[in-house]
Amino acid sequence: MIVIGIAGGSGSGKTTVVKSIINQLNGRVVVIPQDSYYKDSSHLPLEERQKINFDHPDAIDWKLLCQQIRELKQGKTIEQPVYSYLTCSRSKTETVTVEPADVIIVEGILIFTCKELRDQMNMKVFVDADDDDRLMRIIIRDMAERGRTIETAIEHYTETVKPMHLQFIEPSKRYADIIVPQGGHNKVAIEVMSATIQRYLAPKK
Repeated sequence: MIVIGIAGGSGSGKTTVVKSIINQLNGRVVVIPQDSYYKDSSHLPLEERQKINFDHPDAIDWKLLCQQIRELKQGKTIEQPVYSYLTCSRSKTETVTVEPADVIIVEGILIFTCKELRDQMNMKVFVDADDDDRLMRIIIRDMAERGRTIETAIEHYTETVKPMHLQFIEPSKRYADIIVPQGGHNKVAIEVMSATIQRYLAPKK
């Protein structure tokens, strides 16, 4: 088993990289998204929940995430939490059953800010992209998935996403073993990663 961390700023193309690796490895992969592990804030009024800074490390339930990665490495099945951006809360009744696999990919903007989580990774990848490209993807995503207008999406980027990226995410690049420029469009980097993973998983002679 190999645990791979794939980090990078919002809109950098992490999801595209993850999908490309999955396609190369023919279904031997499970993906653990950081976004499923936001702390439960259902006890707060909706107005307060909507003010949560999801781009700050304090918003993540690192204890649960690290615990469940350890359990997967031990060959155990986990019940991954389900988090809704629309209600800003964790589901009380619904979870996702995740079984161990040859490759575990942990994906998220902040995953390299947690040392305990980094220490469980065999490979750390940072997906890099130009700020302008990231902004366009963020606006499209926020309007389609999070109910924002173009004005509120730009405001959120300016007031939260950009400063948190500069404070936490960009500095975490130094922990990466591999930096992938051009996001998911960098086919050479994806092929190199896939080949490295396959060599790691190959039976030892």
